[in-house]
Amino acid sequence: MSEISSTPVVMSFAGTDPSGGAGLQADIETLISMGCHPAPVVSAVTVQDTQQLFRYEAMDPSLLIEQARAVLEDAPVSAFKIGMIGSAENAEAIQSILLDYPDVPVVLDPLIAAGGGGVLADDELIDAMVSLLFPLTTLLTPNSDEARAFAPEADTLEACAQEILEMGSDYLLITGSHENTPHVINNLYSGNRLVESYTWDRLPGEFHGTGCTLAAAIAGLLAQDLPITTAVLEAQEFTWEALHNSYRIGMGQNIPNRLFWAREEDEEKQAPQQLH
Repeated sequence: MSEISSTPVVMSFAGTDPSGGAGLQADIETLISMGCHPAPVVSAVTVQDTQQLFRYEAMDPSLLIEQARAVLEDAPVSAFKIGMIGSAENAEAIQSILLDYPDVPVVLDPLIAAGGGGVLADDELIDAMVSLLFPLTTLLTPNSDEARAFAPEADTLEACAQEILEMGSDYLLITGSHENTPHVINNLYSGNRLVESYTWDRLPGEFHGTGCTLAAAIAGLLAQDLPITTAVLEAQEFTWEALHNSYRIGMGQNIPNRLFWAREEDEEKQAPQQLH
């Protein structure tokens, strides 16, 4: 019997996406790119394409728990990534799992709406996320619209950040791709302060699965014991490159090319050798 691999395992709770652009499919590609082994747990099944979300069915909470426990009892998990949850009952189910692994980092992408439109979380689920999961989270990664939804009384994004951090997460990364600014500005907060601000060239077009990619990349890097500030920076670099190399498969948003690095390696191997 061969030795167990040292490849870190990252468990992702998310919905399936038949277009392959977001959700578990995005997490799997991203985690492989980060050098991790993905352990995908289905929280919901969606009907969507690159243009819009049509409908979804949340997974039964008991089946969600069984999926996760089966892997957790068999293999060490080095990080958790949470995307689409599906229902308040599933938030409670995920909480019951996280409570048993208090030392494992948790990255939560608190999805409220799909990239192409369509609601992914009702008020009951939003309340459950805040009360059950935020206090167990290492890093939250909302976009600016989501940040405002979680802190509706706040009048600035800075005020949103402080209000959300009081809900229990250790760190908060608010992404600015939804803002009307020349560049994308992402801000990392912890405690009562801004830890780091990142400015990126804004790429043309719209993309399907950006938030999933970023959160999964951070989880994959935290699974390898990188400091959180390093993981956040390197994950943003990876996500920007995936978007820069994106492609279209349909009539809607672009799909991030999370395997851009593999194509670059193939091109290098196939490149003719220079004659001296």
